[in-house]
Amino acid sequence: MKGTLIVLEGIDGSGKETQASLLETKLKVEGRQVMHISFPDYDSPSSALVKMYLKGDFGKDPGDVNPYAASLFYAVDRFASFRMKWKSFYEEGGIVIADRYTTSNMVHQMTKYEDRKKRADFLQWLEETEYGKLELPRPDLVILLDIPLAISEKLVKERARKGGSMDIHEQHLDYLRKCHDAYRELLSLYGWKSISCASDGRLRSIEDIGKDVERAVRPFLAGKEKA
Repeated sequence: MKGTLIVLEGIDGSGKETQASLLETKLKVEGRQVMHISFPDYDSPSSALVKMYLKGDFGKDPGDVNPYAASLFYAVDRFASFRMKWKSFYEEGGIVIADRYTTSNMVHQMTKYEDRKKRADFLQWLEETEYGKLELPRPDLVILLDIPLAISEKLVKERARKGGSMDIHEQHLDYLRKCHDAYRELLSLYGWKSISCASDGRLRSIEDIGKDVERAVRPFLAGKEKA
């Protein structure tokens, strides 16, 4: 009995972890079997290459590492997480809520190509590698937490001022802008659901965004239960 994989996506500062935890709590209260996972899996040795990449050990600019190499760092981390932490839970019918997934590899690495053909080739390779060769589950539902770029940039800078580290992605605001645009392309290409996290230039409350996330998930779960 295959489980359900729900992925929350969004640019830095969009509240993916917060919303994933909120949704997990709501579904568990109802007695559902739910697990919240997050990528990269920084607590696991499998994320070692990801940490080195984000720290700038392979180059201080994201473009210093080509999309195929960088994607493999993240893919191996996901493979280890799946096999060691949630494979059995998922295959027994559990609901897995992921804060980032293969979908993050898509957006963050495709931006390194300006050519549309190279982007398409990369996305095809990534799907074949992660979902095919590594046998990772495809997401059943992907929800994009859509946050204005200006707000994301402000949140990233505020986090840095408070002592939070900025990886090589966050240090290059032009790169964040490209990722923001890439999400639009992926929304159209894969049919992801989008939830606006701001209104009139201000972030909406966590609770209000959470209600929209729940509205997107409920019909989907109901449909699976009837199938």
